[in-house]
Amino acid sequence: MRLLVIAVGRLKQGPERQLAERYRERFDDVGRKLGFRGLDVHEISESRARDAATRMAEEAAAILALIPEKHVLVALDERGENVDSSAFAGYLGRWRDQSVANTIFVIGGADGLSPDLQRKAKLRVAFGAATWPHQMVRVMLLEQIYRAATILADHPYHRA
Repeated sequence: MRLLVIAVGRLKQGPERQLAERYRERFDDVGRKLGFRGLDVHEISESRARDAATRMAEEAAAILALIPEKHVLVALDERGENVDSSAFAGYLGRWRDQSVANTIFVIGGADGLSPDLQRKAKLRVAFGAATWPHQMVRVMLLEQIYRAATILADHPYHRA
């Protein structure tokens, strides 16, 4: 199974980008041994439309253009489900074992994800009730993906 993170907005050079890349590389090291075919990150530009609905629709169209046919869609959404790390690993492990070709994680822009895109998601995940900067959400998501791989590999990184 291939994993893909699609995020609205670009991380600038600096500590957030370095940390995100570190977790992506760590996942690659562990994930390939578990049958994952890699983890890619695609950044799309934020819409410059005047109103939020149009911005969300334009961003959703750009996201959908990057999504391959056979996939499971996971939306990062502040109103989503609070999933602990072990349950998150369980989802990835089940989808891998069910031969899901691609698991796609989407992080919306400042206005969030369009309702239509949210409805297409098999799972909506929140990182708690707090509002997080999009750069931090990306880092936290990549860390959780890496942590999920270590849980599936019985690696000591995750200590519950």
